[in-house]
Amino acid sequence: MPSQFSWVDHRLIRDEWLVGCTPSAWALYLFLVTVSDFEGLSYYSDHALAQRLGLNEEEVRTARGQLLRADLIAYETPLCQVLSLEPEALRGTVRSGQRAPVAGTAVSIGEVLGALIGGAR
Repeated sequence: MPSQFSWVDHRLIRDEWLVGCTPSAWALYLFLVTVSDFEGLSYYSDHALAQRLGLNEEEVRTARGQLLRADLIAYETPLCQVLSLEPEALRGTVRSGQRAPVAGTAVSIGEVLGALIGGAR
């Protein structure tokens, strides 16, 4: 297996995360999943993304907007972060000065139950 490896979660299709998104948004998501670091971050400019994907910069912005609305990515120039496909209640909220939990890290049952109960309100 290569030293750098990424995969696409099957829930992306099964749970219909990309329903209503254009093929450009699908392509952008796949690119971001492939190039992001272990925290889901990437730093590609609109110009670089457009060149890599064969799109113009407006198409990149439109595709990114679709992914933002689908809650698949977060974006603040120049950073883009691929988000977890976990239900929002299990993602946790990040308060100022705290780091977001990294996928695959242990979480106490109390935290999970608290997130579920808090998310149901």
